[in-house]
Amino acid sequence: MHAASAFAAAPYGAGTHHEGSMSGKLMNQAVGLARLAQRRPVKVIAVTSGKGGVGKTSVSVNLAMALAMAGRETLLLDADLGLANVDVMLGLQPGRNLGHLLAGECGLEDLLLDAPHGLKVIPATSGTRRMAELGTAEHAGLIRAFSDYARPLDVMVVDTAAGIAESVTMFSRAAQEVVVVVCDEPASITDAYALIKVLSREFGVPRFRVVANMVRDAAHGRQLFETILRVTDRFLQVALDYVGAVPDDEHLRRAIRRQRAVVDAFPGSRAAVALKNLALAADKWDVATGSRGHLEFFVERLTGTPAALEA
Repeated sequence: MHAASAFAAAPYGAGTHHEGSMSGKLMNQAVGLARLAQRRPVKVIAVTSGKGGVGKTSVSVNLAMALAMAGRETLLLDADLGLANVDVMLGLQPGRNLGHLLAGECGLEDLLLDAPHGLKVIPATSGTRRMAELGTAEHAGLIRAFSDYARPLDVMVVDTAAGIAESVTMFSRAAQEVVVVVCDEPASITDAYALIKVLSREFGVPRFRVVANMVRDAAHGRQLFETILRVTDRFLQVALDYVGAVPDDEHLRRAIRRQRAVVDAFPGSRAAVALKNLALAADKWDVATGSRGHLEFFVERLTGTPAALEA
């Protein structure tokens, strides 16, 4: 389906139930296998930043919500493992989180929280030092756990922590797209460059999408992007794509106080329009159709049957 028209379309279908003489159990098994064979690759978008306080989680929440509002089966993973706040921003009350998953106390789908417009959320923990200090094997285990996610899914947005900690680099590399959020602060610009440098040189990430947040106007956002681009063009072998700016908007702060996404609470506001435009752009990004040879989210869907790769 063409991306521009698909954005406004209904969610993908889940398969056809076959009538016949087989028992209910066998029919359910057959339908389950048919759905398994038809699972499409999942577009995984990591949203990250060089430093905290630039509005990264707000971008993640609103990007995911806008995609869900447009009919995409969307999952939002809070991957800021020690200082999680996606659930707080959406007014959700998790009973379990990724810490319980790591402890073997529940499965991945036991963590799912229902947010407005069909958005699903997987919460992390807040104020837990243990989760902030996971090792490589534990991060890898979390990434692999998503192979057990059996529900229909079009896109997953991963809200990483800020900086260059191992969780950030592993989750970003395991995604197909990396969105770097910057704002007009010297530390934001320099730390964003440092993050891009680490991910490109040490982890082989070749392309980054840049969002300028809390800007005065479109020209201001473009200026921030050009500042980073001049440095990366000089010193790094990476592709940087500018995917837009989100204006400094009081409606965004009001939505946060109401514990709602601005695209839902104030859909006509300047910030909401900008974030919906970001979702429209993200919806047009290609979905990978093969493994890149390293640890990735939903890798089995990337290497599945041809039927699973249909548009």
